[in-house]
Amino acid sequence: MKKRMLAFAALLLMGLLHACEKPQQKFETEFIDLFDTVSQVVGYAADYKEFSKFTKKLHEALLEYHKLYDIYNSYEEVNNLKTINDSAGKSPVKVDKRIVELIIFSKKIHSQTNGLVNIALGPVLKIWHDFRTLAAENPKEAAVPEIALLKQANEYTNIEDVLVDEAASTVFLRYEGMALDVGAIAKGYALERVCEAFEHAGYKSILINLGGNVRAIGAGQNDKPFRVGIKNPLGGKFLNIIAVRDRSLVSSGGYERYYMFNGRRYHHIIDPNTLCPSDYFEAVSVLCRDSALADALSTAIFIMDYESGLALINSLEGVEALWVLHSGEIKYSKGFKAFIVN
Repeated sequence: MKKRMLAFAALLLMGLLHACEKPQQKFETEFIDLFDTVSQVVGYAADYKEFSKFTKKLHEALLEYHKLYDIYNSYEEVNNLKTINDSAGKSPVKVDKRIVELIIFSKKIHSQTNGLVNIALGPVLKIWHDFRTLAAENPKEAAVPEIALLKQANEYTNIEDVLVDEAASTVFLRYEGMALDVGAIAKGYALERVCEAFEHAGYKSILINLGGNVRAIGAGQNDKPFRVGIKNPLGGKFLNIIAVRDRSLVSSGGYERYYMFNGRRYHHIIDPNTLCPSDYFEAVSVLCRDSALADALSTAIFIMDYESGLALINSLEGVEALWVLHSGEIKYSKGFKAFIVN
């Protein structure tokens, strides 16, 4: 069984679950069966029945995306990403439009980040995943994959060989040996789509943490922004408390999914240029309206040097970020500090 991650960000202050004049009570719950991580939902409702009804709908919606974007497991009557990977080099796979839309979005992100976020990097990521799993099960067997093995796998990571027929709703991986891995995008993308649907249905004042992907629908109690804590990857208290209203905060770091070998930490965020874990930062956080974009950008700027990452963030409207250096120093984009609660 894959190790479950603890959430990067903590949910601190919540508000009204739904517009209602009845006295509101605070309720919370968590899910442990979505996207290989722990998810938290906290909010206010007139009673537990109302809150439970909402969280049931939320879980059902996210579970659908979980099954569609799963690369490890098959499900009855569902063609998912595992189905696509298993059919690589053989035949196109007819899929739900939510898979097609994810891949189209991912191709745009690939272009926007100059290839640093690449859902076709699956063959390389699988090698690192297998080595990480082996080390977790038996630390004495920990090792680092040979660069020749990684380079061989990298021959099958061209995103242009991921063929999408939007009209037919099919996806085809041109060559056997290719594999999709949407770990850098899937949680944020699924969360954003689900939250959009609940917003349109009239829900508000909800804060959801899907394994470090935090998304606020509206504001908190008494129309005050939610407060979200950013975990310090070096230990101790929160780095910052952030005021969030109708925004997403996504953090990426190399301190949760990793293994040690010869005194060095090998985490799961792989630089497609070196085919090895990126080593610029301890962690990064991205704050913007769209959780899908925030998720992708948090991976991208973790892999970039600070100057390149800052330039990317500054080129995007309504996007802010922070970087935690190995020394513990924190760097911010120009507008990030405006969201910090004193």
